[in-house]
Amino acid sequence: MAKKVELKLSSRILRKKSKRSLVPVKRHCRFANNPELVFAIDYKNADFLKSFLTERGKILPARISGNSSKYQRLMAHEIKKARTMALLPYTAEQS
Repeated sequence: MAKKVELKLSSRILRKKSKRSLVPVKRHCRFANNPELVFAIDYKNADFLKSFLTERGKILPARISGNSSKYQRLMAHEIKKARTMALLPYTAEQS
C-alpha cells in the first residue's frame, strides 16, 4: 500500500490562488453607445488621445481601456498619426 503524502502549500501559491478567484470586471466600450465621442477620436485632439497613453508613451491595450476592437484600432491609428505630426510623443520625456 502506498502512503498518501500531503504537500504544504507556500504562502506565495496561496496568494496566487486567491487572486485567480476574483471575478474580472467587465469593461464597456465608451464609444459604442456615444456617437458624439467617436468624433473626438481625431489626431488633432491630442488632449483626448493622451488619456489612452501610458506615462511612458505606449498605447493602452483594449483590455485596460475597455475599447471595443473597432474603436481600439481607430484610436491606435489616430495616435500614430498624431505622433507623426509631433502632437504626441513616441516615448516619455527624459528628465
